[in-house]
Amino acid sequence: MTNQRLTGKKAEDVACSYLQRNGLVLVQRNYHCRYGEIDLIMRDSESLVFVEVRYRSSVNFGSAAESVDSNKQRKLVFTANHYLQKHPTSQPTRFDVVALSPQQEPEWIINAFMDS
Repeated sequence: MTNQRLTGKKAEDVACSYLQRNGLVLVQRNYHCRYGEIDLIMRDSESLVFVEVRYRSSVNFGSAAESVDSNKQRKLVFTANHYLQKHPTSQPTRFDVVALSPQQEPEWIINAFMDS
C-alpha cells in the first residue's frame, strides 16, 4: 500500500470512528463505481449519509474542506445515484464532509452540499 493510500485509510478510520461516536452507523466503506468512490456511507437516524473524507497535512494549498470543489461534488452525486440504483431506499439522503488535519479536531460539515 502506498504512503498516500495508507494516509487516506487512516483518515477514513479516524472519520468513521468520529462519526460513530456521534451516533452514525456504518453501512459501507469505499463504494466504487465508474463515476468515482464514496469513502463512507452511513445512517444517521432516518437519513442515509454519503461522507467524503478529506485530509490535509498543511493548509498551504487550502483547507481539507475547501478541496471538495464542484467537480468532486458532481462525481460524488453521480456515485451516490449509482449506489441508490443498486440499493433503493425511501430514506432522505445527504452529503457530509469530514475534514481532517493534524492541527485540529475533525471538522464535520453536515449537508456540505446539495444534490443539484
